[in-house]
Amino acid sequence: MEEKEILFLNPVFTHNIWGGKKLREEFGYEIEGDDIGECWGIAAHENGDCTIRGGAYAGKTLSGLWRENKELFGNTDMRRFPLLVKIIDARDDLSIQVHPDDVYATAHENGSLGKTECWYVLDCPKDASLVIGHNAKSKEELREMIAGGEWEAFIREVPVKKGDFIQIDPGTVHAIKGGLTILETQQNSDITYRVYDYGRLSGGKPRELHIRQSLDVISVPAVPADDSVKDASHVTKNILAELIFCEYYKVFKIDLEGRMKFEQKYPFLIMSVLEGSGLIQQKEIKKGDHFILPNGIGKVNLEGRMQIIASTVPV
Repeated sequence: MEEKEILFLNPVFTHNIWGGKKLREEFGYEIEGDDIGECWGIAAHENGDCTIRGGAYAGKTLSGLWRENKELFGNTDMRRFPLLVKIIDARDDLSIQVHPDDVYATAHENGSLGKTECWYVLDCPKDASLVIGHNAKSKEELREMIAGGEWEAFIREVPVKKGDFIQIDPGTVHAIKGGLTILETQQNSDITYRVYDYGRLSGGKPRELHIRQSLDVISVPAVPADDSVKDASHVTKNILAELIFCEYYKVFKIDLEGRMKFEQKYPFLIMSVLEGSGLIQQKEIKKGDHFILPNGIGKVNLEGRMQIIASTVPV
């Protein structure tokens, strides 16, 4: 039987008003500039489409492979590649924002998917926090606080540390704060509604806000703060340790020390190496590598000392 290839990807990078230098200096990506905000490690989106690095599919885009070689992804019936995985380096605070669900995005954003996402904190300062949720008790209070610019009263900050894991459902007000590095797994969507941007200028002008859409989609009241953050810094070593299983994705963490074997039984399995180095199927991998284990690859052998976040779609 023909052996299935691991699909290694060339990431796509974005320059952002709040971006920094960590993606080059700490992950070794060859990208110029001191405002590199995002590494789209696994992406098949019109705003960023990764190409395959080497092998039989070298140079093909992930979106093209998804259309033309469905067997690699378990012949799933989804019309587009369902997930987007990125590393975010926030030198400064990101805007206060919210995402729509599928129903709202389909109706108002030219048939786009909505955006459910989750974060794994790779690094952060001491006493770090994230904006997760808000303090409005009703839709009326929500409108009043936003209209009156009562941002300090409105925004809810939650303390976080390295190794924390956060699920961000559509309708959740959120923002990554300066100094944090995050691995984000999300639906394949680029729809973000800005609620507040600290009055910052980009090219001499304030960036666009989306108040009407935000008021439409923000959930009131917010999910309790205690339900938002989970400590995933220490998981059982040498297994696919499940972090979350929701309608759109299943996310795992691997803390590898030595060797592990597992059966790739999913339609496909995305992997991002966040720390360390080692081997997969005797091929060298290191921090900053992103790849997909296709359907039918069978038994997978990992060796080394690595931290990996993996994801797939529910079956």
